[in-house]
Amino acid sequence: MTILIEQPEFGVEVGTEAGEKKVFEDEKELVLDDGLFVVPHTNSFGQTFRDYDAEGERQPSVEIFYQINHINQTYDFVQRMRKEYSKLNRVEMSIWECCELLNEVVDESDPDLDEPQIEHLLQTAEAIRKDYPNEDWLHLTGLIHDLGKVLLLPSFGELPQWAVVGDTFPVGCAFDQANVHHKYFKENPDYYNPAYNTKFGVYSEGCGLENVMMSWGHDDYMYLVAKENNCTLPSAALFIIRYHSFYALHKAGAYKHLMNEEDVENLNWLQVFNKYDLYSKSTVRIDVEKVKPYYLSLIEKYFPSKLRW
Repeated sequence: MTILIEQPEFGVEVGTEAGEKKVFEDEKELVLDDGLFVVPHTNSFGQTFRDYDAEGERQPSVEIFYQINHINQTYDFVQRMRKEYSKLNRVEMSIWECCELLNEVVDESDPDLDEPQIEHLLQTAEAIRKDYPNEDWLHLTGLIHDLGKVLLLPSFGELPQWAVVGDTFPVGCAFDQANVHHKYFKENPDYYNPAYNTKFGVYSEGCGLENVMMSWGHDDYMYLVAKENNCTLPSAALFIIRYHSFYALHKAGAYKHLMNEEDVENLNWLQVFNKYDLYSKSTVRIDVEKVKPYYLSLIEKYFPSKLRW
């Protein structure tokens, strides 16, 4: 598959001279350090990426995670979580302080990675930075996209893993079979609710994803933090933050009937980002102190010094 990214409205095209186009050969190459980083065929467990059926030490726990997630992520639950966490009254801290907090977090839903999250953030950001040196907003998006996982920590309510991590999906309409471990949705009460179990449910065709309630987790929380703290990142960055775990859409093409024109444009950026988010989960280590000044400068450019969380 080849992805052709047209000139975005908010700046010069990623990694090109003005007016040029750049073609991305899907899953062929990433640059993480001096020279070329070839996308690995297997993850750190020796299995293919996002293989939820592969037998391995984490497979049983990952499947149990999705069973609990799919049972409990209802439309009413998401409404309650968004109402509570949109208050942003937990703590005040900077973006970098939040990055450091992620040293305490391991994502139990991820079949590809068991390193502390700060490693993944820097791997993603640095991979993007090498390929797209002129698009600093995209570098910063790579760094911050998973910061919402602090919801797992006591000071943020210590939410269970199923309410923080994992693939996300719309609630309030039928659960598409493209969602991982779809069979467990049959235990979700919304599955049998006629208000929620049709193709459109409570939505309408082309309503726009901004009007769709997504399963609650770190994606939506970090989106709320960025938006309500008046960050100046472009709309594509906010789209990436909010939907980077929405694999049923950006890998399988499900739920496109809910998208509007802006969603279609931003989805191009998300699909580019996802390659770095997924395949930079490697053994490549990043020198945190070496890159820290650069990312602090981007944080200062796009965010206030302290944010409400």
